Amino acid sequence: MLTIEVELLLGTFRADPDGSATTGRLSKGEWPPAPSRLFAAFVAADGTRGRVRVTTGQELEWFERLPPPVIHAHGAPKHQQLHPRYVARGDTKFASFKKRGYPAQVRSHLEYIGRKGVEVRPGVRVSPRYPRILYLWHTFCPPEILRALRLRAARVGYLGTADSPVRIRVHTRSPEPLPLGERFRPSAEGDVHINVPKAGDLHRLDSIYDAWVQQGVNVSRAHFPALRNEIRYLSPRAPERIDQGRTVAWLRLDSAVSGRRVSILTSAFKKAVLAMYQQLFGEPPAVLHGHGFAKRGYDLARFLALPDAGFQHSRGRIHGLALWLPPGCDAVLQSQIHRAALAISHLHGRGWKVAVSPYAGEERPFAATPRRWTRSSRCWATVFPAVHERRVPLDLDEISRWCGHAGLPAPSAFRSARTPLITGGLDLAPVEVNRPGRPGLPYSHVQLWFAGPVKGPVVIGSARQRGLGLCVDVPSDEGSSV
Repeated sequence: MLTIEVELLLGTFRADPDGSATTGRLSKGEWPPAPSRLFAAFVAADGTRGRVRVTTGQELEWFERLPPPVIHAHGAPKHQQLHPRYVARGDTKFASFKKRGYPAQVRSHLEYIGRKGVEVRPGVRVSPRYPRILYLWHTFCPPEILRALRLRAARVGYLGTADSPVRIRVHTRSPEPLPLGERFRPSAEGDVHINVPKAGDLHRLDSIYDAWVQQGVNVSRAHFPALRNEIRYLSPRAPERIDQGRTVAWLRLDSAVSGRRVSILTSAFKKAVLAMYQQLFGEPPAVLHGHGFAKRGYDLARFLALPDAGFQHSRGRIHGLALWLPPGCDAVLQSQIHRAALAISHLHGRGWKVAVSPYAGEERPFAATPRRWTRSSRCWATVFPAVHERRVPLDLDEISRWCGHAGLPAPSAFRSARTPLITGGLDLAPVEVNRPGRPGLPYSHVQLWFAGPVKGPVVIGSARQRGLGLCVDVPSDEGSSV
């Protein structure tokens, strides 16, 4: 284990996280201190290339390739927004004087006659309850690297601004933990973004230094955006994650299928999954077929067809499939259903047949990628029409009822139409929506606005188990103009 301990000698920390402190609009300071900032401090402590004095510089190349660390730090420190102040500009040119000894220049500094006053916006000071931060890597550190890191750590005087003095120690074991055990952990479901070093940052920092030597203060970090490498961290005070279900399988079709066959295609997909599950593991669970389901029926699996929709030249043709499972499915059942879905090689029906393959990271066609359907947006619109749950007029209360059954928050506004509201949406006939032998229900295309971002896939209406009511995100500028 490699542990780097940072002690805040004044008990506070001040740094500019993204260059916005100079605008005066920064309300939250950087917290915890980013690992990339720690790496930059190690670089500055003894330099690089021919400027090193006490180390070889190899430890920096090793350090920049480390994975993101676990960070132990106070989860909810106080952020104090500091007031702007005026200081004398650092030049020696005196201005001419008017009568009575007042300087002629605008914004002249009253305490330093003849020199201009410059506004300084110091940003935000962060005051944690515990003045210690621990960075932990579960990685073996070679003795020569450890010695070099300790030499550099002893030469670091501050992090961020000069009024944030620190003492840094490097350990090969975990020191005394912080009270309450608060920590920031790398996670794809994280609620904060933290900048971490990556391979190549050392070369980029050398490039910045060379540019600064030649051009001086004209060089800023905005000229080197590649230094930003933000990843998601789960903070200790993150809200408890609500289980909203999981898409366990993403499949691609070898040839596009007309969007008008959505009901036929998803029915064949469901039949194939049930048959493959029975062949591999025995009797399929009720969550897949719905027979004998103990709950009210709102939490069944959803068999989704993924069409090309929402873009200028979209035609609504289906390029992929997805299988979503509701909350409460245990990991073993999810794994079994995942394996059954990925084992399907083709789907067929009367007069048609299409080959199927697991999604393997391809970027084209975009409609068959998870990235297309798992975005977060405040505005969503149906691609396939949503089947009404009741024969009542549509109003906000009824749409909120639909969303509640689908595991979504209540929308703040909506609009509906008989025809599609987006490019590529499907205008289906009743025979293409209602199942044979079942009483027909009305259906509509719907556009929803939510108070906050909602993560996809979003599917609404009584036929969402068959993929009807599938929505795509609508850009905020388009959503607000209708």
